[in-house]
Amino acid sequence: MNATMKEVAKLAGVGVGTVSRVLNNGSVKVSTRKKVEAAIKELNYQPNFYARGLKTNRTYTVALILPSIWHPFFSEFAFHVENYLEENDYKMYLCNSKDDITKEREYIQLVTQNKVDGIIGITYSDIDEYISSDLPFVSIDRYFTEDVIYVTADNASGGRMAVNELVKRGAKHLAYIGGYQEIPNETKNRRKYFEIECNQKGIEYTVLDMLEPLVDLSARLESFLKQNPQIDGIFTINDSMATEVCKALDKLGKNIPDEVQVIGFDGQRYREGEPYLVSTIAQPTQQMAEKAVSLLLDVIQGKQVENRTVLPVYFGKGWTTKENI
Repeated sequence: MNATMKEVAKLAGVGVGTVSRVLNNGSVKVSTRKKVEAAIKELNYQPNFYARGLKTNRTYTVALILPSIWHPFFSEFAFHVENYLEENDYKMYLCNSKDDITKEREYIQLVTQNKVDGIIGITYSDIDEYISSDLPFVSIDRYFTEDVIYVTADNASGGRMAVNELVKRGAKHLAYIGGYQEIPNETKNRRKYFEIECNQKGIEYTVLDMLEPLVDLSARLESFLKQNPQIDGIFTINDSMATEVCKALDKLGKNIPDEVQVIGFDGQRYREGEPYLVSTIAQPTQQMAEKAVSLLLDVIQGKQVENRTVLPVYFGKGWTTKENI
C-alpha cells in the first residue's frame, strides 16, 4: 500500500501542511525540509499529482518543442530541461516538431485546452499568429511580434569572440559560413557581429550565408572554398555546419588546423565530459535550460519576469584551431 502524506508528516514530526509546502517548493526552514525529504525517501512516498492538479487547476506538465532531437545541442538542452522540471515536481512532454507548423500549433493548443501548463520552444516556423504575450511560453533564441519571453546566448559577443580567437591564432583572411531563415531570431547576430568586429579591426573576410533549407550543401561549400583559396580562418553558424566545412576542406586536401582553422557555435559534444566536436563558441546549455524552466514556472504562477534574458558564451578549444601564437 502506498504511503500517505499523513504518514510522511508523522514520521517527520511536522504537520501535513508543512509536507505540502515542501512538495510545492514553498517557504520552509532548511532543517524542516531535510526532515520531510528524508521521510519521503524512507517511506517511498509518491505524490498524487492528479489530485494535486485538481486542487490547483494545473496539470504540472510542460511541453518542450524542439526542431529535432537528433541535434546534439537540442538533445542536451532537453536533458537539462527535464531534469530541472523534475526538481520542481513537473513532468515534460517532448515535441520533436521537424519544423512542422501543424505539430507546433497542436502543442500550443494544449495550453489553451489546459492539457499542459506551459511551453518551452525552440522553433523556426511561422507561428507568430499563435503566440501571444499572455500565453505561458518561453522561447529560445527566437523573438516574436508580441513581447514573448525568451532566453538566448550572447550571440553578438560570440561573433566578436570568434574573430578574435581566429586572429590571435594567426588567421588573416576570415570567412563566415552559415544558413539562415526568414524568421527573426537572435542567431543572426552571429554573422552580424562577426562582420562588425572584422570591419572595426580592418580584417579581410568573405561571407557565404545560405537560405534554408540547404540543398547541395557539400557542393556549395567546396565551390566557395575553391573560389576563395586565401581563407585561413572560418567561423560557422553552428557546430554542425563547422563539421560539414571540415569535410569539404578535407576533400580539397586542406589541412586543419595548419592551413585552415575552423570555429563553430553551440558547444556540441557526443556526451558529457568529452572533447568538443570542433573548436566552438559554447553556449551555457544547462544554464539556458534552467533559466527557461525558472521563467516559465514564474509565469505559470502569475509572476512578472523580464522578457529577454541573455547568457554569456565562452570559447571551447577543439581540434580545429591552433594554440595561441
